[in-house]
Amino acid sequence: MNKPKIISLMGPTASGKTAFAMALYDRYPIDIISVDSALIYRGMNIGTAKPTQEEQQKYPHKLIDICDPAESYSAANFRHDAIVEIEKTLKEGRIPLLVGGTMLYFKALIEGLSPLPAANYEIREQIEEKANKLGWQAIHEELKKIDPISAERIHPNDPQRLNRALEVYLISGKSLTELTKESGEALPYDIMQFAIMPQDRAQLHERIEQRFLQMLDQGFENEVKALMQRSDLHLNLPAIRCVGYRQMWEYLNGDISYDEMIFKGICATRQLAKRQITWLRGWKQPITWLNNDNMDSIFQKIL
Repeated sequence: MNKPKIISLMGPTASGKTAFAMALYDRYPIDIISVDSALIYRGMNIGTAKPTQEEQQKYPHKLIDICDPAESYSAANFRHDAIVEIEKTLKEGRIPLLVGGTMLYFKALIEGLSPLPAANYEIREQIEEKANKLGWQAIHEELKKIDPISAERIHPNDPQRLNRALEVYLISGKSLTELTKESGEALPYDIMQFAIMPQDRAQLHERIEQRFLQMLDQGFENEVKALMQRSDLHLNLPAIRCVGYRQMWEYLNGDISYDEMIFKGICATRQLAKRQITWLRGWKQPITWLNNDNMDSIFQKIL
């Protein structure tokens, strides 16, 4: 039995994915499904380069504005929600187009999730109690001993992920790194994968810088000030650790200067782009690489 076909469009931040998806929407019967771990948050619009309200009315994006910044949202949550949206689109006789740069979400969707144990709230509370006594740095050191690869990836000030990594080991006796090597349920579709990769890295860096400065002009500082008014938001949350938000938060907190905030924000965004490109270059499935010269002709043939 032939599986339904869907399309993914991946690429580093500021590579032009959203603009290209909108151009495709004008010409073909597609539904845009966002694959972006920052665009899920409500009230975080400018710093995430989220499509404007006007753009979203003209070009509806699924899986945008689905979470409060205080809420947690995992790759497993994304996989479930994405499959629901894909099914809706296919039933309507339209083409699902997955667009974004969160490579972990793409990996979870396409390759399936590893068989990780369900949350155990008793163990989580024990870890939190230990952290309250000794600090999260001590928990990070403990994780280093049992799972150095995860410890390298998880920041010492990220209690949510530290807790989960240690919880997995305490429940299963296996590290998060070991378990994530085991394959999960495969995607029930045929997925045609495309990636936008700027030919000139310097041009991408220039676009990142210009976009960050444009965000400042659009009122990014006031957006973060509004988030800081909330007592339930802090720097350790995944939402506030998004590139740009963390640096602006530190500036508004008086930890760094305005110029440092700009410099660090641009650097963090460039580092994100570098990580995304590294993911793409090591991608297991076949990818068709796009640039401004061949995008339209390739999609025209496929669609």
